[in-house]
Amino acid sequence: MQITDPIADLLTRIRNAATAKHATVDVPSSNLKKAIVNILVEEGYVKSVQAIEDNKQGMLRLTLRYEGGKSVITGLRRVSKPGLRIYSNCEEMPKVMKGLGIAIVSTSKGVMTDKAARAAHVGGEVLAFVW
Repeated sequence: MQITDPIADLLTRIRNAATAKHATVDVPSSNLKKAIVNILVEEGYVKSVQAIEDNKQGMLRLTLRYEGGKSVITGLRRVSKPGLRIYSNCEEMPKVMKGLGIAIVSTSKGVMTDKAARAAHVGGEVLAFVW
């Protein structure tokens, strides 16, 4: 099946699994998705990620994190879409919920959070907001 926006598909699968209180969710793998998921693990939104090999592109199995029966991820939003790309420089990098959430940014130095992009003094495409 051809997916027009694979990042939006990743975020939707995570959002739906968290709403349904699933322990894990499987998503098709790609290098960009691996980078996004690694940021979610580093920031504490996802417990762990495991690469599952098949004869195709592979899968990523995400173990979701819950505290007190509620998902740690309360919101996921795709910002830059295929029909409307959103770019930001380091001075105007958006803050999610005044710093309580993270923005995932694709920069020339790789995929990183908004805080890391400000520290590295680089701008880029704002992929998603997580809170």
